[in-house]
Amino acid sequence: MLTLNGYYDGSTVQTAEKIPAKKNQKVIITVLDEFIEEVPMKKRSTESARGSLAQYANPSLWEKEEKAWEKDVGERYGNA
Repeated sequence: MLTLNGYYDGSTVQTAEKIPAKKNQKVIITVLDEFIEEVPMKKRSTESARGSLAQYANPSLWEKEEKAWEKDVGERYGNA
């Protein structure tokens, strides 16, 4: 038998670590009279890191970025 820590988020049980159980393996869940401090989630202003970094993009460098890999490989292996 194994003991894991976790919490109930209002709709599902969340474990603090990965569960080393197999599909359809029975578990016993014990509800304690203790609570964890709820930390409010940050509100995301964009859907991805790419979107959040777009404000720093320099469109004049896009063409150089597209060819940077080919240029580097050519310089390293003499294919330039």
